[in-house]
Amino acid sequence: MDTSRNRPQGMSNPSVYQIKVRGHIASDWSARLEGMQITESQATDGATTTTLVGSLADQAALSGILNTLYELHLPVISVTRLDDSD
Repeated sequence: MDTSRNRPQGMSNPSVYQIKVRGHIASDWSARLEGMQITESQATDGATTTTLVGSLADQAALSGILNTLYELHLPVISVTRLDDSD
């Protein structure tokens, strides 16, 4: 029996994500954040916004990233899946 039809698309497949948070993340945290690329910008109100972009193995890896950001007390602005291949 093929159970792949019952599984939500993208739950266990690699995908590229963009995560934006309010605040600063040092570039040397990239390894702790699954190798995601870290870039910063200034919002119009002067606050720092950090953008993380990278390929994650599955949504469990995404959950791990989000938990790390939560533990760092960084408010998440957005999470976007950049590739909609499936």
